[in-house]
Amino acid sequence: MYLKNEGEVYNMMVVWTIAVASLLYCHGIGNLVAEGTTRFLALFPVICLFVYLPFNLNTMFICGLTTFFMSWLGSFKLILYAYGQGPLSSHPTLPLCHFILTACLPIKIIRSNEKQSHRPPMKSPVNYAPKVLLFIVTIKAFSYKDNLHPFVTTCVYTYCLYFMLELFLAMTAYLARAMVGVELEPQFDEPHHATSVQNFWGKRWNLMVSSILRPTVYHPARSIFGRIVPERWVSVPAVFTTFLVSGVVHELIFYYLGRLTPNWEITWFFILQGVWIGMEIVVKKTMGHWFKPPTSVARLYTLIFVMLTLLWLFFPPFLRIDPYTRSCKEAMAFVGFIKDGKLHNPSVEVAKGDTPINVIRGDAAPCSVTYKFS
Repeated sequence: MYLKNEGEVYNMMVVWTIAVASLLYCHGIGNLVAEGTTRFLALFPVICLFVYLPFNLNTMFICGLTTFFMSWLGSFKLILYAYGQGPLSSHPTLPLCHFILTACLPIKIIRSNEKQSHRPPMKSPVNYAPKVLLFIVTIKAFSYKDNLHPFVTTCVYTYCLYFMLELFLAMTAYLARAMVGVELEPQFDEPHHATSVQNFWGKRWNLMVSSILRPTVYHPARSIFGRIVPERWVSVPAVFTTFLVSGVVHELIFYYLGRLTPNWEITWFFILQGVWIGMEIVVKKTMGHWFKPPTSVARLYTLIFVMLTLLWLFFPPFLRIDPYTRSCKEAMAFVGFIKDGKLHNPSVEVAKGDTPINVIRGDAAPCSVTYKFS
């Protein structure tokens, strides 16, 4: 199956129709086959299909979200489901609607018997107002990015990436909550308040990913390394393995988006995070009883480390896929949909100096636009 010539919206509909049909099969398998290797083998073709399907999509937002939802989280959730773990596993079995939504979307339904104390509260739409204003300011700053210091530019890119990811995930969660009428766990917990790199990645940034990586990678790695590493230090290689897997998965996501040969900078970025967190664990276990920096200092050091490593290893491959121009193109295609009510695939030449805000607002410089109708 290769659908690129059929139009992006058509391709998206076909891809997600196949995904939902596959999940119907998975739900049935879960009711017929006991958890374990046999169930995993029965689900393995669907896992492979989830990895393949995003290759039929081109646009940054549609392909990016499909890859994240389906190829990464969806596949990992099915692996856990095969062995009776993860958000898809429940006793009694999840209703079909809940099963499909949980598998397709980055959400986790909160069950009544789960602890509530350490979970951040869901945010109301009002909480996003200051972030929206800051997002508009950062988008406008793109017009002056050639005159900004690279570190400032990195801050702008980082905030835009964070805001768009949080906004999309929050919208997805609210939609899912409205459809199934259950309480969902939040996706972020104020990452800028992190007091260590370990705290940033483990408890504040993209909590759905963390909750999936723990049972699929971290806990198995602890069991394996526990045979050769003392219990006191076994978390260090387990954390490193988790970040290595995360780096490879991110490398795959960037390949989906740009179809560019990997240079492994993304993987090295996550390896560096894993090594640094390993050192934090060692420091805490050896000197934690007297080495406790002030909260403000810990937050500052965490943000500086994350930002510098983003600037060094994450954003160069991210910028090679040309997210700025592609977002403008897709924004113009969206504007075209709003104006004439038709779905198109964008092929837009964006004038230099335009920003997504210019495009959406309608005062962008003249550019050539052609549409491929679905």
